Formats: sequence, structure tokens, C-alpha cells
Amino acid sequence: MIELPELVAGGLAAGTLSALALGGSLLRSRRQKAALRAEVTELRDRLESAEGAFISEIEHLAARRMPAAAAQLAHPHLRVPGPIRQNTPGTPTGIALEYVLTALREELTAQRVRIDAAAQAGLRGATREIQAALYRLQDALRGLEQRYDDPELAQTLFALDHENEQSLRRAQVAAVVCGAWVGLAREESHVVDAVTGGQARLAGYHRVRVHNHLEPGTALVSHAVEPAAIIVAELLDNALRHSAPDTDVIVNLEHVHHGVCVTVDDAGLGMTQDERARAQRLVAGSDPILLTDLGDPPRMGLAAIGQLTRQFDLSVDVSSPSPYGGVRAVLRVDSHLLGRIDPQERPPSASAPRSTRERAAPREPGREPAGSGTPTAEPPAPAAPVPAPQPVPKPAPAPVAPVPAAAGHGAEHERAAAPGHPETSDLGGLPQRRRRTRTDASGLPQPPSAVRRPEEAAAALAALQYGTAAARTPKRASAPDPQRTDDEGGAAR
Repeated sequence: MIELPELVAGGLAAGTLSALALGGSLLRSRRQKAALRAEVTELRDRLESAEGAFISEIEHLAARRMPAAAAQLAHPHLRVPGPIRQNTPGTPTGIALEYVLTALREELTAQRVRIDAAAQAGLRGATREIQAALYRLQDALRGLEQRYDDPELAQTLFALDHENEQSLRRAQVAAVVCGAWVGLAREESHVVDAVTGGQARLAGYHRVRVHNHLEPGTALVSHAVEPAAIIVAELLDNALRHSAPDTDVIVNLEHVHHGVCVTVDDAGLGMTQDERARAQRLVAGSDPILLTDLGDPPRMGLAAIGQLTRQFDLSVDVSSPSPYGGVRAVLRVDSHLLGRIDPQERPPSASAPRSTRERAAPREPGREPAGSGTPTAEPPAPAAPVPAPQPVPKPAPAPVAPVPAAAGHGAEHERAAAPGHPETSDLGGLPQRRRRTRTDASGLPQPPSAVRRPEEAAAALAALQYGTAAARTPKRASAPDPQRTDDEGGAAR
């Protein structure tokens, strides 16, 4: 048998071992809890740091990145800031933030297009009403011009008609930018008539010098006449606006391999590389045009050119500088938009510059070539009897503002003739369309180098109107010649 002391000693030993094991486990448990507590604290700190960084990125996204992304749609040169932390791109947070910006751009683009389409529809309707009113006013002015023969009244009517034509051009350009039709259907016309028709729509038309190097009879097909006139008018308007008022704008009409080119050169300040690139994008017409991209107030000239080049298969280039220091703009009309008109049956308008190639044409027997400055062998008889004017010294005309002739519905303006381009009307009698010799009130031919003032052209047209009215009404055939009355009385033209 085991004695009691031994049992007690064994129990004490077992209890001691158990206590030691329990104490060790308790110690390990405390250490594990401390480690877990430290790990939890570290994780909490990391979570709070990540949460703070995420909040900072969201705030940065809302305050800086989203406004920059919205502004970049209208101004592509702007740069959108990146995330605050350099390690954010490529992480799930960075990918999510970029997705937010992409979705924002897409939605803003869709809303801009929708709003701009609504604005264009409203503007298109308004310009349609304005155009109709201006056309009615133009018809009324044209009727007054044909009804009254007084030179001073005719000059005033010409000025009003020209102002109305400029307003009509602005309304027409706004309508074209908004996707409307050009507004007029014309018959096949000479290319030079389309160019001078666009020139006649401008306030500074007298600064434009047109040099016609085309074959006589070169014409535009009917549906390309009005678009070409609008494009030329806008190119000339830009050239006139951005060059000094004492400089000329040079226009050259040339044949090229694939058609005809109209080159416009100005002596202005020119454009920077960025401005030239933007202008080329607008006139190319490849990108959709939004009104919000045209500035405040909108500058619609180049945008209208882009619409027309895309719709009518024309080509405009403004990427080259002019040799005069400004900008060179080139309108190219391909061969499929060109035709031919017999210049004998349908000659160009009287104010159109004469082609340089006409001088090489063979002469008719007994007749000098038209526009040579030499009277024909058989001068045409006047269409209406007028009293023979007496040669009297002409007083110096009083200075008045130059006034162009009526320019509505593609009619060309009367302007001072450049050397080498004599006018075709006579101041002393009724003008003949094919007679290029200019005469004064005494019926004597003037030298081809003389320059006609716009007010003289207005008086000539008034004499034409008086002569036609006199031919229709016999009782007025003996009335005094208004041109002679004006000269002898010394009235200001």
C-alpha cells in the first residue's frame, strides 16, 4: 500500500504541474490577445488612413478633376489633373475614379449636343423669318430703284439696298451654320459673277481687287453658285476685317488640274499656328459644329464655310500664309461642279473684271476686241432719243460717301474700275452690254486708265433707268438728260 505522505506529495506535484501548464496557457493567451489588439489597432489605423485618402481623392475629384474634364470638352488644350497620390492610378480606386470621369464626359457630350441642337433649331427658325423679311425689303427697294430716276434718290436707294444685303448675308450665314439650306436657287452662272456677287455683299468691297485668269465662259453649275458666293464673301470678310483699311485684298481666279481655284490674299497680321490649325478644322467641315464652340459673340463665318464644303463637295484651305504677310485662303471648285456658258450669248455682268484670256481671242472683221479701250468701228446706236449734250467743263463733284449699286439676289455692285478692267457702261447715253469703252458726258471715249468713282456709276445707272423710261413713254423723250443736268448744275452725285 502506498503511504499517505507519498500520495500527498504526488498530488501536490500534479497540482503544481497543472498550475504551471495553466499559467503558461494563460500567459500565451495574454500574449496572443496583446498581439491581436496591436494588429487590430494597426488595421484600424490603416483603414482610417485609407478612408482619409479615399475621401481626399473624392474631394479632389469633385473640386478639381471633374470641372477640368467638363471644361476640356470645350477647350481641348486644357489638362485634367491626376489623382493626389501617385500610387492611386492602376489601383481599384484609381480605375473607379477614371470611370467616373469617362462617364461624366460622355453624359456632358450628349447633353451639349442635345442642347445645341435645340438652340440651332430655334435660331434656324428665327433666321428664316428674318431672311423672308429682308427679301421682301430687297424687292421693295428694287422696285423703287426701277421706278424713280433721280440720281440722288437712286444713290440713297443703292446705299439702303447694300445695307440690306449685308444684313441678309449675316442672317444667311447664321442659318447655314444651324443646318438650314442656303436659301436661294440660282441658274448656272459665270464663276467671276459668283465671286463679284460675294464681293458685293461686303462693306469694304472697294478694297477688293479681282484678277480673272479664267477662260471666258467658265461657269458654275446651278446648285454650286450660291454656296460659292457665300464662301467667297466670308473669306473676303475675314480678309477685310483682319487687314489695315488702307490695304487691298487680292483675289485671283485660276484654272487648276482638277477645276478652278479662287485665291484670296490679304496683307493683315496673319494667324498663329494654333489659330490656323483651328481655322482649318472649321473650314474642313469634318467635325460637328456646336454653337458653344464659336465664342461669345459667335463667329460663324468659318463654321458656315465648313457646313457648305461638306454639303456641296467644295474644298477650302487656310493653312498657308500669304506672300503679303497675312493669310492665304483658297477655294477649290472641282471639275464636276463646273460648266460652260457661251460668253457671246450670256456675257458676264458689266461690273465683273474682264478675263485676261479674252485679249488673245481673234478679232471680228471691222471691230476692235471688246474692252480694249478703242471705239468699235460701228458704235451701237442709243436705244432711246436723248438731246445731244453740249461739251461743258465738268465741276468737281462734292465729296460724298461711296455707295455701291444694288447687290441683292446675286446682282453685282458697281465699283471703281481697276486699271486694265474698264467698265462697260457709258455715262453720256444708254450703256451697251458688250461695249467696253467708257465715255464721259460729252460722248467722247475716256482713257482706259481712268478710274470711275462709285457715285459716277450710280449716276450712270440712273441715266440708264431714265433712258429706258423715256423709250417707253414718248412724251418724256424730250425731257432733259439727268446726267447732263447733274453735270451742268454742279449737283453732288
